[in-house]
Amino acid sequence: MSAAQAMPGSNPAALARWRQARRRGHMAVLAVTSLLLALSVWAVQGSVIPGTDWRRMGGFAEVVTGFGRFLPPDPTLLPTLFEPAVQTILIAIIGTLLGAVMSLPVAVLGAANLRPLGMPGYLLARGLMTMSRSIHEIVWALIFVSAVGLGAFAGILALACRSVGFVSKLLAEAIERIDMRPVEAMKAQGARPLDMVRHAIVPQLLPIGLGTLIFEWDINVNRAAVLGLVGAGGLGLTFHNQLIASNYAGVTTVLLTILAIILVGEAISVRLRRRLV
Repeated sequence: MSAAQAMPGSNPAALARWRQARRRGHMAVLAVTSLLLALSVWAVQGSVIPGTDWRRMGGFAEVVTGFGRFLPPDPTLLPTLFEPAVQTILIAIIGTLLGAVMSLPVAVLGAANLRPLGMPGYLLARGLMTMSRSIHEIVWALIFVSAVGLGAFAGILALACRSVGFVSKLLAEAIERIDMRPVEAMKAQGARPLDMVRHAIVPQLLPIGLGTLIFEWDINVNRAAVLGLVGAGGLGLTFHNQLIASNYAGVTTVLLTILAIILVGEAISVRLRRRLV
């Protein structure tokens, strides 16, 4: 309905009420905007301004000079980046697949229309979803680096655990919207729960599951590129080494390589979604 149709022009009382309601709406928007602006100013004054080392930053010329140290990139570093780049891609692929395998039972337990283990299993699954999403992948990587040591394995486990929250939540919501008639038919015939999941639930989840998996892999390519900062292998470790060595041109080269991998991953993700979903 347009504004002209909504405005009651023929009835003076209704027109007055409409104008009053519109005025209240404008005042509410103004109040919320003013509150957000005041909170932003308070945050800048209370955190950004006193928390910044302005003397170290210097003037505009010093800032430009600082950025200039990162240019131009160092092309001689490119041959050494092939192996960590491949490792980054493999970490993303394996971590996503492992996360998908871990997500399926969590999604089944956390689907409100199934609840194969009752309310305790449902609450446990929902708790795992929340915990996975709440803990950052860097924190997951730090946990697994301390548990299994430095290297790609820690990165794979970190990405798998981080993926569970997103993938299992979407799968659980998809399970709650499936046609339950095949499930009920198999249950009436005495089928085992695993058979019901395999033959009645998974076929209905396949389209959205593939789309979710591809999207999560796309995100995990970005995540895998920085996990090396905490010792989980890949280009992030190379980036960390270049930064420690103060080779700023090398840092730019690694960043551009990471950007190239992310762009290629995005292009592959789009093509896969169009073909498979």
